[in-house]
Amino acid sequence: MQFDTEKIKTILKKKVDSYESSSKVEEIGMVLQCGDGIARIGGLPNAMYGEMVEFPDNKYGIVFNLERDEILTIILCRHTEVKEGAWVKSTGQIISVPVGEALLGRVVNAMGQPIDGQGPIDEKTYRFREIEKIAPGVVDRSPVCDPLQTGYKIVDALIPIGRGQRELIIGDRQTGKTALAVDTIINQKGKNVICIYVAIGQKSSAILDVVNVLKKHDAMDYTVVINASAHEPAASQFIAPFAGTAMAEEFMYNHKKDVLIIYDDLTKHAQAYRMISLLLERPPGREAYPGDIFYLHSRLLERASKLNSELGGGSITALPIIETQQGDISSYIPTNVISITDGQIFLQKNLFHGGFRPAVNVGTSVSRVGGKAQIPLMRKISGSLRIELAQYRERESFSAFSSELDKETQMQLQKGKILTELLKQDKQKPMPVAEQILSIYSSVNGFLNDIPLEKIQKFETYMLEKARNKYPELLNKLFTENSFTPELINDLKVAIEDIKNLYNQEINLAGLAISSEAH
Repeated sequence: MQFDTEKIKTILKKKVDSYESSSKVEEIGMVLQCGDGIARIGGLPNAMYGEMVEFPDNKYGIVFNLERDEILTIILCRHTEVKEGAWVKSTGQIISVPVGEALLGRVVNAMGQPIDGQGPIDEKTYRFREIEKIAPGVVDRSPVCDPLQTGYKIVDALIPIGRGQRELIIGDRQTGKTALAVDTIINQKGKNVICIYVAIGQKSSAILDVVNVLKKHDAMDYTVVINASAHEPAASQFIAPFAGTAMAEEFMYNHKKDVLIIYDDLTKHAQAYRMISLLLERPPGREAYPGDIFYLHSRLLERASKLNSELGGGSITALPIIETQQGDISSYIPTNVISITDGQIFLQKNLFHGGFRPAVNVGTSVSRVGGKAQIPLMRKISGSLRIELAQYRERESFSAFSSELDKETQMQLQKGKILTELLKQDKQKPMPVAEQILSIYSSVNGFLNDIPLEKIQKFETYMLEKARNKYPELLNKLFTENSFTPELINDLKVAIEDIKNLYNQEINLAGLAISSEAH
């Protein structure tokens, strides 16, 4: 019997070429030492910086230090859940989080896992994205020129924020920083802006309050809340803002949308990174922070940008929050973040306790984008507002040294007081930009000079309500027109005078009613 050896060779070669092994090669290491959220691991020679490693029971860590014979990882769970001598598996993946529209309306942890009790997110509705990414280059960006309104008159008029900008909110604790950020989210309703709120090192009760406020105003429909609360490991607090930015980039790059992301707050983020760095025995620098703390925040905030039209024109607007001690903005972290961002909104404690809310110090607050991020009429009226406030502050300081003032100075001081009263605004009551223009215009042009100071806010509420019901076309013009034409100025004068007459009539009727009841 003869065998066709060539034929047998061909058949065997085909079998070998088409053979697929069912076995999978994995790198397995061992935990040599564990404590304080850090695991020292041996036996993973091919581990990468930033790679996820898996511990038993689906616990994960991130490779942070690569040393000669071992690696150091930060643990994304309680360190008591990882034991010395336990096995560690290399995943070969840089740390990633789920992204996509499926996360809207949900509260998730730093790993993107839902923690709101509404059940798991369907795996088919999201994909994974690495949390670290190089920021868009200059060629990929376009100028910041589209406004992102906060709903606060003092901010939208004097410290405007544009889509793609990075505007710092800075101030002492309990001065309204979170309230300003949350109200900005509420004001994005119906404006096709996705919002991401990243809570870092906050109390769980405070985060619950924020979520309840957003639900009350139907803002959770377009918002993702990432909770890395104070009881979470430092590793979770460290990756939370990067995870939130990855979710924002998914909407910016792939959905071509505008995104607002709030980091509340980066002071606690820096403290978490300092804790990790000291435990990893990295050399400390100023205030015990590691030398790369500036790079940490700059590589995070540089990812906020407005893309050019070729990449879809989406944007990420970042509102980082920094907490100061006794108003000291010259300490390490505040000065770092101020130098990275495109301006800051400085909230002052004495203004807050004095009843001026939002407690924005106009003198120290600035937007480096300026009027480019305002609609035309707001840009026109804000110039007059800034001059009026500057003149008022100058005359106010001068009047403190003088007992007798001329009539013109007295009128200027009264006008400034009215304007200051008008800039006060309660939280959770954001105002459309057209109504802001009407309110500021009426004050700057002297229409409110004959109204008592204590009744300014009450009249403003009345005026805006009447304008919405009786003059909707005028409000629409204030939003769409490019300049104050003589026709528009006349329409404004007629409308404001008419509303003032109606207001005075109602006050007189109310006074007569009270008088008749007394008799």
